[in-house]
Amino acid sequence: MRTIKTIVKDISFKTAGQFEETRFEKIHNEIFNNSSEASIIVAQEIAQLIKSKQEKNKSCVLGLATGSSPIKVYEELVRMHKEEGLSFKNVVTFNLDEYYPMTKENNQSYFHFMHQHLFNHVDIKPENIHIPDGSVAFEDLNQYCIDYEMNIKNAGGLDFQLLGIGRTGHVGFNEPGSHINSGTRIITLDHITRVDASSDFNGIDNVPKRAITMGVSTILRSKRIVLMAWGQNKADVIKRTIQDDITSEVPATFLQNHGNATFVLDQAAASELTRFKTPWLVGECIWTQELKSKAIVWLCQQTNQSILKLTDRDYNNNGMSDLLAAGDRSSYDLNINMFNVLQHTITGWPGGKPNTDDSNRPERANPAKKRVILFSPHPDDDVISMGGTFSKLIKQGHEVHVVYQTSGNIAVTDDEALKFAEVCNDYVADDECKVDFLSIINFLKNKSENQIDSLEVRKLKGLIRRRESHAAVRYIGLKDENTHFLDMPFYETGQIKKNPIGTEDINLVADIIAKIKPHQIFAAGDLADPHGTHEVCLNSIFAALKSLKSEPYMADCWLWLYRGAWHEWDVHEIDMAVPLSPDEVTLKRHAILFHQSQKDRVMFQGNDSREFWVRAEDRNKHTAKLYDDLGLAEYEAIEAFKRFQY
Repeated sequence: MRTIKTIVKDISFKTAGQFEETRFEKIHNEIFNNSSEASIIVAQEIAQLIKSKQEKNKSCVLGLATGSSPIKVYEELVRMHKEEGLSFKNVVTFNLDEYYPMTKENNQSYFHFMHQHLFNHVDIKPENIHIPDGSVAFEDLNQYCIDYEMNIKNAGGLDFQLLGIGRTGHVGFNEPGSHINSGTRIITLDHITRVDASSDFNGIDNVPKRAITMGVSTILRSKRIVLMAWGQNKADVIKRTIQDDITSEVPATFLQNHGNATFVLDQAAASELTRFKTPWLVGECIWTQELKSKAIVWLCQQTNQSILKLTDRDYNNNGMSDLLAAGDRSSYDLNINMFNVLQHTITGWPGGKPNTDDSNRPERANPAKKRVILFSPHPDDDVISMGGTFSKLIKQGHEVHVVYQTSGNIAVTDDEALKFAEVCNDYVADDECKVDFLSIINFLKNKSENQIDSLEVRKLKGLIRRRESHAAVRYIGLKDENTHFLDMPFYETGQIKKNPIGTEDINLVADIIAKIKPHQIFAAGDLADPHGTHEVCLNSIFAALKSLKSEPYMADCWLWLYRGAWHEWDVHEIDMAVPLSPDEVTLKRHAILFHQSQKDRVMFQGNDSREFWVRAEDRNKHTAKLYDDLGLAEYEAIEAFKRFQY
């Protein structure tokens, strides 16, 4: 199997003319379908390096990163050690960074992270492991950092440096303003970096303000560098790093100066690169219907014109002359076609309009009354993402079921749980029950840093989320018996880190589908959730549908994907746009506000400080404005969906 290294060797023999598609890019990068596939390739390159050094009886010096990006690389290395005999006895490691102050025993320390994900599972010698020590006395830090640099130099320098990237463009913890000549040092963390880490620490107030980090010059001296980035959240900084000029404001751009660096990206992280975002600006395109839609919407936004006002000159002046030339079409023909495509996505009948011609509608007219499953990864994604559509489906007479896939208990703060426990303790007269609540109260009041919640506390927090969900969907009009809670086991760790998806998780999803035999399934297609729960939940649905594909009722089941609190579908991706009236927007807002434990202090809000109801409302109104700007009907708000062919 090819490694990233062999890909680089292949490229060195290509001529400049073969790089037309990447002419905007200043760093070599490889794009993979998903992070799992990419991580395996990176792990294979590391394994080959270790083996080649072993054959020469030399040490292999690795610079290692932490965070979510390298986890699957470490999992694959562990697998190769256990199943293929890959030895780490000749490996010497130096980690990039560590929070300061931070003890090794703290679950949030990178010392803990590296042992949890790699070192505890392979045969590396403990004396060969080097991780910055976050407990060094402040007055000793300067000498400690000098010594760390000398240890790398004495080991022969870094043969391979694995990197992630932060939204600020940091590598290691080299924040904006870091100098190209900087060495290992203590640094103050950027506010954005601390916001991004806040969910790991249960709030930004608990995130350390400083860290020890290898410097930019230390990283650049590595013989080989691989930087990994996954997901839509990294797309903007990846574009700036790969395509813009070198600047200390985006420290990762210094990697443009390295002669043997590769960025390994999934499709979402690469999505803002010019060759993906606007390929017609790079070279000739194969004009599929999807690409035409994407280009024409972009052209409208570039020219600030509606679709039907675009002219031949607009197409020619913006790199789309070959689209006009294809099939000897005029701008008028292209405009009318695109206008009709978007017009046909709009419907006030998300379950299909009975007794009508459905040839130009996104959903089928029949059966007139459909069985519908709305899967919600967390106990509030349903109303946040499609509260208005949810309400329409009920009002229009469909048999709607909402299925909450996880308990959502880790998103309930200790203070919120304590409040409920104290209320219960004051109210319940039964002595046995009273003791139980007292034990919860005592646990929460005396909970130590990084202590995992007890089973009783997790159950209470789960019940808080459950009852909020019941209240929200009752307000929309759903019957209690049509509300289902799966409490999928992968989620129930009591920690932010979840278990891998298992057979039991998939079976729970498959069983509820088999029971209801739906005509429609709505599922969360928003994979920007900071801790990946949405992705795991969606994968469980895909696996369940695959297992049920031969069942007769599945031939009539359509899968619609919504996006939630993190991102929305681009206009050209939308297959069904459901308009909301002002009253429906208000109803949706009130339904979201029933989730009081998630209001005001959102524990896992990602890079958006707004409350979920505000995000949802702004996003829906923005989608409506995009449709209006393109020359279609003006609505108060629009919820958007994409049909997935499984």
